Amino acid sequence: MHILFNAHILTFDGVRPRAAAMVVANGRILDIGDDRAILSEFKDRCPAENIADIKGKTVIPGLIDAHIHLQSYALALKKVDCETSTKSECLERIAERVRYTPPGKWILGHGWNHNEWPECLGSAAELDLITPDNPVYLTAKSLHAAWANSQALREAHITAATLDPAGGRLERNSRGEATGILLEKAMQLVSREIPVASSEDVLEAIEDAQQILWRLGLTGVHDFDRRACFVALQTLHLRDKLRLRVIKSIPFEDLDHAVALGLRSGFGDEFIRIGSLKLFSDGALGQRTAAMLEPYEGELNNRGMLMMDAEEMFDIGRVAVDNDISLAVHGIGDRANHEVLKALAQLKAYEVDMKQRTQSQAQNLPGENITSSGGSLRHRIEHLQIIHPADAARLSELDVIASMQPVHATSDMIMADRYWGERSELAYAWKAQLDSGAVLAFGSDAPVESPNPFWGIHAAVTRRRRDGTPDKNGWYPEQKIKLNDALFAYTKGASYAAGMEKKTGKLIPGFLADLVVLDTDPFNCVPEQLWGITPVSTMIGGEWVYRS
Repeated sequence: MHILFNAHILTFDGVRPRAAAMVVANGRILDIGDDRAILSEFKDRCPAENIADIKGKTVIPGLIDAHIHLQSYALALKKVDCETSTKSECLERIAERVRYTPPGKWILGHGWNHNEWPECLGSAAELDLITPDNPVYLTAKSLHAAWANSQALREAHITAATLDPAGGRLERNSRGEATGILLEKAMQLVSREIPVASSEDVLEAIEDAQQILWRLGLTGVHDFDRRACFVALQTLHLRDKLRLRVIKSIPFEDLDHAVALGLRSGFGDEFIRIGSLKLFSDGALGQRTAAMLEPYEGELNNRGMLMMDAEEMFDIGRVAVDNDISLAVHGIGDRANHEVLKALAQLKAYEVDMKQRTQSQAQNLPGENITSSGGSLRHRIEHLQIIHPADAARLSELDVIASMQPVHATSDMIMADRYWGERSELAYAWKAQLDSGAVLAFGSDAPVESPNPFWGIHAAVTRRRRDGTPDKNGWYPEQKIKLNDALFAYTKGASYAAGMEKKTGKLIPGFLADLVVLDTDPFNCVPEQLWGITPVSTMIGGEWVYRS
C-alpha cells in the first residue's frame, strides 16, 4: 500500500476532477479524497516509508506516447546524433566517431534533416573524405531516407545499373550513379547489410531507454517496431523488468503469422497487449514522398509516392477485421489520407454487414449468444499530417482515431510552407479533428522526434517552436488547442485507442496506479513554459519507478 497526501491531484475525471490524497493498493487506486479522510482511514495500515508527502505538487495520470518506435529509439541513443543545424556540423560529428571506431565497423547515425541545412543535400563523396575505412549509414529524421557512403553502397552491391526497388528510389547524378541518398524502400538495399543487433543488445537498449521514458513522465507507449522489439519486450516481461505498458502493433508482413496464431487486438495483459496492424499508404514530407492530390510547390511532376491505394488497403483490412485486428495506417499526404479514409469507409460497411450476418446466424442457434467485434474495432490513422478540406470531418464520421504527433508541426512548419503552400492551413490540424468530434491520441514518433511529452503539449497549445518562432500567435494559430485537450490526448485519448480507457488515463478508484508528479502545475504557468515542465516522480502499477 502507498499513500500520497498534501497533493494537487488532477484526476481527469469529470465527476471528481481534483483530490488532495490517494491510496494505492495491489497496483490500483483504492481511494481518493482529502488529506484528513484518507490519512485517518488508511495511515495505520500503510508502512511509514510508503506514505509520501507530495508537498503540494501537481499529480496527473501517467502520460502515454501513442506512436513510438521503441527499439529504433533505444538503439538510436547509441548512434551518432545527426540532428544539426548545418551539414558541416553533421560531418564533424561523423568524423569524431571515426576516431574511435575500428576499420571495417559500421558507423550508424540518425536525425539529419537537409531541409534545415543551408547547404545542399549530402552525398556519398562527402562522407568518403572522412570515412575511408568504414561503411556509413545515416537515417534521416523522418526515417524515410538514408545517407550512405561509397563503402556502404559497395557492401550493398549498388551500382549505376541497380534498378530502383518498388516503393523506393535511389538518388542519382547526371551519369546515373547513386549519390548515396536512398529514399523509402531503397533504404533496405543498404540497411539489410548492416549487422543485426543481437536480441540481448536490443533488450538492454530498451531496458535503458525505459528509464529515460519514466523520467519524461511516460508510463505507456504504443510501439510500431517489429518482431525483435516484441521478443525483447516479452523477455523483459518474463524477467519482471518491464515497467512500461506497451501496446504492440503487428507489421503488415506478419499478418498471416498473427492470424495463424489467433492473435487479436487487445490480446495480452496489462503490460503487453496486441495493438493494430500497421500499414503504410505513403512516404514523408521531408523527402517529398508523401502522396499528394496536387503537386508539391514548384515541382509540377511530383505528387509523392502512394504505397497502397484504397482497394489494396480494403483487401488487407478484410483479413484483419475477420480476425478481430484493427488497422493503424500511416498517412501523411492529403491523397494518402483520402485513400485511407476511402478504404476505412468500405471496411466499416463490411464490419457492419459482418456483424448483422453473425447476429442473424445466432438467432438460428438456440442457447447460444454469438457476438462479433465487427463494428467495434478502433482503427487509426497515424500522423494525418495534411488532409483535404472535404475529408477533414470524415475521421469522426467513421469513428477513426486521429493518432497525431504535435511536435511534428513545429519541426516541419518551414518545410510544410515550402512544399505545401496554402494547403498547410489543414496541416497538423488537431483542432479541426477535435472540433469534428474525432478522438485524438498524441505521441512523438521517436526517434523522429524527442519522446518528451511536454514538448508535444507545448507544440499543441502554442504551435510555436521552443525559441518562440514563428511569432507570438503561432503557426496557423486556429489549430491550437486548449491545455486540457492536449493532456487528454496523451492520457484518455491514448488509453481509448488502446482499448484501455477503463484502466488508464484517469486517477480514480479501480484504475491502474499510473501517475506522474510534476515540478510545475501546467495549468498555473504561461504556455511558453510548458515544454520545460519536468516530472519529479513517476509511478507505474503502484511502484515508484522514478524519483528525482
